[in-house]
Amino acid sequence: MAIITISRQLGSLGSETAEMLGKRLGMRLILKDTVLNEWMADVVNDHQLRMLTESPKFYLNIMDDGISYKEYIESKLRDEASRQPLIIVGMGSQLIFADHPGVVRVRMVASADTRTERIRRKYGFGIKEAEQMLMQSDKKHKRYISTLYGVDWEETFNYDMVLNTDDLTAEQCADMIALLAESKDKAGPFSPSAETYEYSPAQDNRSISFKHPAEEEFARILDMYGIEWQYEPRTFPVQWDAEGNVKMAFSPDFYLVRFDTYIEITTMDQKYVTTKNKKVKRLRELYPGININIVYKKDFNSLLKRFGFGGGDVIDEFNRSERNSVQRGNDKQQGEGAGKADK
Repeated sequence: MAIITISRQLGSLGSETAEMLGKRLGMRLILKDTVLNEWMADVVNDHQLRMLTESPKFYLNIMDDGISYKEYIESKLRDEASRQPLIIVGMGSQLIFADHPGVVRVRMVASADTRTERIRRKYGFGIKEAEQMLMQSDKKHKRYISTLYGVDWEETFNYDMVLNTDDLTAEQCADMIALLAESKDKAGPFSPSAETYEYSPAQDNRSISFKHPAEEEFARILDMYGIEWQYEPRTFPVQWDAEGNVKMAFSPDFYLVRFDTYIEITTMDQKYVTTKNKKVKRLRELYPGININIVYKKDFNSLLKRFGFGGGDVIDEFNRSERNSVQRGNDKQQGEGAGKADK
């Protein structure tokens, strides 16, 4: 067991559950107060500490050693996680440790009525005071995650488990989280972030079945430069039906870890890749924090020639594959249209 991250709405029993888990599992509990009052005490003055408490944008400022406050805190969290199991509450930890195989990322929520009543009981507030406190808290959480990571705090794809605590106790939540953590732990030993390991492209290539020859050639180019990559690591829903079911999704070909950028490869002429262009445009609209670029035929051909790969054969094969895929899609649409006409 390595890391449990808990992102929680105020009044959703997140803090209570985290404390209970820490005691039950013997894991160190890291709160924002831990970071600011213990880790940052020796590297910031009173004014800087106050700004870190009040302004998410201040985390992007550069410290004396040349890195931002955000980067400094992330490095401290990763260093601590390499030494001992942790439970981390908030601070974007669900994003910082997203690629760790042993992490359990939990989001805890509750209805407005339930949260309001819990705040009223805890602080002796009236209804309006409690509602105002909840609104301000949610706003601050959203702004923090959006400012530092460019994503929506409420986006469920960033979590392994979402618990609605309207009818759950902190103890029940702790039971479920512990069970998931134990299951992940049994699936395999925790390995730290890929950043702590020397990149080994040959090992990665052996375990990947590329869909097209051009993708394998592109991977070789990345390997030549020691650029760490992942093949189709994530799928982004880009279209839903009226009931919220995913109707279209997009899995970019490569993710360049160091550059936090997704790459989609196409070696067909640009005018023939309308569908891919639409998906990329839609992805950018829905996920503004995601960096994605398309490598077109002319760009890919230049890369192949530059590095001495057999560009002609690769591109011809890739073009045939893509044309066949487009034709199958057209045939399917025509068949569906004919079926509807018959009816």
